[in-house]
Amino acid sequence: MSNQDSQTATLGLAPNVPATAAPARGPISLDDVPLNAFHVKIAGLTFGAHFTEGFALGTIGYALAAMNRQMPLDAFWMGMIGSSALMGIFFGSLVFGWLSDRLGRQKIFLLSFLIITVAAFAQFYVRSPAELCLLRVLIGFGMGGDFAVGHAILAEFSPRKHRGTLLGSFSVVWTIGYVVANVLGMHYADASPDAWRWLLASAGVPALIVLVLRMGTPESPRWLHGKGRVAEARAVLLKHFGAHVTLDGGHDEHGQTAGGFARLFRKDLIRRTIFNCAFFVCLVIPYFAIYTFLPTILKAIHLNNDSSADFLLNGFLVLGALIGIWLTIKLPRRVFLIGSFAVTCLSLIALSVLPESAAMGMIVAFAIFTLTMSAFSNLVGVFPPECFPTEVRACGVGLAIACSRLGSAVGTFLLPLGIAHLGFHATMTVLAAVLLIGMVVSIAWAPETKHLTLNEASGA
Repeated sequence: MSNQDSQTATLGLAPNVPATAAPARGPISLDDVPLNAFHVKIAGLTFGAHFTEGFALGTIGYALAAMNRQMPLDAFWMGMIGSSALMGIFFGSLVFGWLSDRLGRQKIFLLSFLIITVAAFAQFYVRSPAELCLLRVLIGFGMGGDFAVGHAILAEFSPRKHRGTLLGSFSVVWTIGYVVANVLGMHYADASPDAWRWLLASAGVPALIVLVLRMGTPESPRWLHGKGRVAEARAVLLKHFGAHVTLDGGHDEHGQTAGGFARLFRKDLIRRTIFNCAFFVCLVIPYFAIYTFLPTILKAIHLNNDSSADFLLNGFLVLGALIGIWLTIKLPRRVFLIGSFAVTCLSLIALSVLPESAAMGMIVAFAIFTLTMSAFSNLVGVFPPECFPTEVRACGVGLAIACSRLGSAVGTFLLPLGIAHLGFHATMTVLAAVLLIGMVVSIAWAPETKHLTLNEASGA
């Protein structure tokens, strides 16, 4: 590194930074800085967002069942409303991912949750399926922006030693929000004729809390440095990390490479771009298709009248997400991903071939599917931000999310139609085939990113 580069990357000591954050032995990379209270704060803000997003998506299954008794819905509107937030995520992740790489992470960090908060509360007043569908698209639009920028900003602040744990924990918190929504839906969706309105609008409460707490969040120093705003980058790191903290050069140096979606398809990144889009799509199609219409699936395996089974499956979602964090730490990324695709694929094949009389076998197969799917869903928060350089990290994450949500929206729209016209067993076979494709793609193209710095994650 040249003398000029060193001067732009090395920071001074902030008066209020503890001595442990600024070791006297010499410069330390932002990738290797010790975990501190600021990391916890940024993680908390992104985790709160994912709780809200899981909650908002989790309310729709039980709300639709109650809404259908007050405002009858055919299969078309059931599918449209169930997939509407996913369609919004598709557009939001593309638009806000692109804007985040140009305008900065912090602005989108706030704007995305302003949209979610307003649209979530507005669901209380809907008078038609079309109105609810539109509001769910807006909620999804804000979520898409938050997914793209939240993963990018936490990755850019996190030390690599803890990056997998922090990014993987998105799935745990998302799952907890989803399960809380399911529990509320089971108990209160039928409490009164308008209970479904309160259930949907309740997502606005955590959204508002997250929005308020995010005010004052600093800009990503990696993004600032990449845009040539070196003094501002130094000020952020000085305030939150202390002396001798450096921003590595290399691929994150401003002016070296152009950003934008076209950059993702250049020779050095195209394989990682295709992999992240493909594995993400193959993972979330079965996840959202099955769990958006969980009451329908439970009815198909004769568990719709057994509340204990519903609680058990929700418990498996949370347990699986927690196990997933441990496996993210212990296993190579590739091994975890490929093995999980294999297990979930076999679980759905079992569901597709077991006769309806084999109720216990179907329950076990679905429980294994739930546990494993929840565990390796952690990797959707880990792989994309680790695979792309700073100048296109939000675009790369946004594109992967957009592709996944387009696929999951199609899958969610088609699931009730598939069960109605093809039957439960044939529909499970189709979803198993999707997981098999994901496994093959991962075997061929998945990189191992566990020990890379964010500069090394540029595809070099």
